[in-house]
Amino acid sequence: MHDDSLAPFLAHIRNCQTAILPGPRREVLAGDASFGLADPLLFEALTALGYADGPVFRLPDGAALQSLGEALAGQRLYRPHNELFDVFDKSGAVIGRIDRGALPLLGCTAAGVHLNGLVERPEGVFLWMGHRADNKRLDPGKLDHLAAGGICTGLSPLQALIKEAGEEAAIPPDLAAQAQPVATLRYAMARPEGLRQDTLFCYDLILPPDFEPQPVDGEVAFFELMPIEKVFGIVRDTNDVKFNVNLVLIDLFLRRGLFSAEDSARLRQALDGA
Repeated sequence: MHDDSLAPFLAHIRNCQTAILPGPRREVLAGDASFGLADPLLFEALTALGYADGPVFRLPDGAALQSLGEALAGQRLYRPHNELFDVFDKSGAVIGRIDRGALPLLGCTAAGVHLNGLVERPEGVFLWMGHRADNKRLDPGKLDHLAAGGICTGLSPLQALIKEAGEEAAIPPDLAAQAQPVATLRYAMARPEGLRQDTLFCYDLILPPDFEPQPVDGEVAFFELMPIEKVFGIVRDTNDVKFNVNLVLIDLFLRRGLFSAEDSARLRQALDGA
């Protein structure tokens, strides 16, 4: 029988694996390239736009995606972010772009970056955590990373990380550029906004002990420097951390040796199955 001390961590991982695919959704293609799974909320609108094609919806090509996003926003089917994200087909090729707010309704894969901001002191490892602003549309008030965000059209993961680090935490570009890629995590999650099929590019950045991040764009209310053991306890004992940030933190805890070898193997298997 396994020790149930891992139960809270496994629960966070399962919380990001809730999507049953395809479930009630219908495949969406651009030409012959499959790129998503449309939420039932969109069926009527996609049919009215002329995209119904038997059991699937089919756009003429990827160039039609941007105008589709605008049409769906015009019908108030989602609230636009006014940020364009690349849309990928199943092979990983970019076929077009659409407002990021439409991605979950169309079940598109999306990519984001997450930054573990670490401070190494004689007494141990500390982690900068952001407290999300109370007016955030997603998980307001929850604990978050030092910087995180989606990858806009035309940016590499590292370029997106440098952009987000500057916009959210006033981290200078030359410092942010020192971040090291450490993990790539994936999950498929049913959320109120639709199907999130996300890829998270995770980075570690060792920060100078005297560096203090500052909120810039209003997405974070304030930052707090915490011992990694305290963050570990928060993830274990609460739901105070934004849902997908838990995954990145569990990966960090694994790499920092905070679990036994047996527990690490179980958690790593669960994470890699996300």
